[in-house]
Amino acid sequence: MTAPFRTSPTNPRLGEIQTQPERQADMPYAPAMRVKGGGDLLYISGATPSPLYHHHPHRDEEHQHPVRIEEQCQRVFDTLGAILAHEGLTWTDVVKVTRYLTDMRDQDGLNAVQGRYFGGWRPVSTTVCVNQLSTPGARVEVDIVAAYRPA
Repeated sequence: MTAPFRTSPTNPRLGEIQTQPERQADMPYAPAMRVKGGGDLLYISGATPSPLYHHHPHRDEEHQHPVRIEEQCQRVFDTLGAILAHEGLTWTDVVKVTRYLTDMRDQDGLNAVQGRYFGGWRPVSTTVCVNQLSTPGARVEVDIVAAYRPA
């Protein structure tokens, strides 16, 4: 676990997590937020098949997605895993997964890829079908909540 990139000016329990601080100016949101206290939780923003750090407004060359849902999901879980690792956490520290699909028929592919990352661990989960995601061609987005281990 690393020190937060920045702490909220009004709430010292909140710490902004930036895995690439030099790129934070490119992002209109934090990749993750740590909430210290009774629960000591990490909230990770929704990850799509796009690179975690990308420019806003979007540049088409940064958002070239594979067609197969399994390949898109692998990119998503690689991004989420990198943030977990940055904070010294693993997949078995995840307590909640929220999954967004543009086609519910992709759920089996998503489940197969997710299972490779989580193994036998089964956090609580919600799956929602949405009309569209943030970039053309993105078919999946996933956000997670993880719990820090006691010191």
